Amino acid sequence: MKKILVSECLYGGRTVRYDGGDVTENHPVFLKWKEEGRLIPICPEVFGGLPVPRPDSQRIGDKVKTGAGKDVTEEYTKGAREVLRLAEENDVIFAVMKQDSPSCGSRYIYDGTFTDTKKEGQGLAVEYLRNAGFKVFGEEELDEAEKYLKEKEQSLTAK
Repeated sequence: MKKILVSECLYGGRTVRYDGGDVTENHPVFLKWKEEGRLIPICPEVFGGLPVPRPDSQRIGDKVKTGAGKDVTEEYTKGAREVLRLAEENDVIFAVMKQDSPSCGSRYIYDGTFTDTKKEGQGLAVEYLRNAGFKVFGEEELDEAEKYLKEKEQSLTAK
């Protein structure tokens, strides 16, 4: 059974979000994968050594900074490298990451102005995963991810 990397804030059970909040995913497809034991929960920010809660951060070009201007790129990079290591070590089929995050956003991230303005872009961990050839979905793309999983598993069993 192929494994799926998932943002731990979506997985639930442990508080990892920057604001200490809860965004546990309850989509039936996600719950099925969880029950099957497919999901590998990861939190790049925690892997990078950042606390919970932590200051809100946004990606600004190649940097990640807090609203107060502190550069936390090093911590985000360390976390992204660990996420990639786990993806490769577990031969995951794809990842489902939390949209808008400076680590995990797969289609949109905040624009760095700290005004709740989003732009097209990807988080640092997603960039690392995609550069290594991994497919990444956001939590709003679970039906598409399920279709992708079925197609890939059928092609693997056909070989």
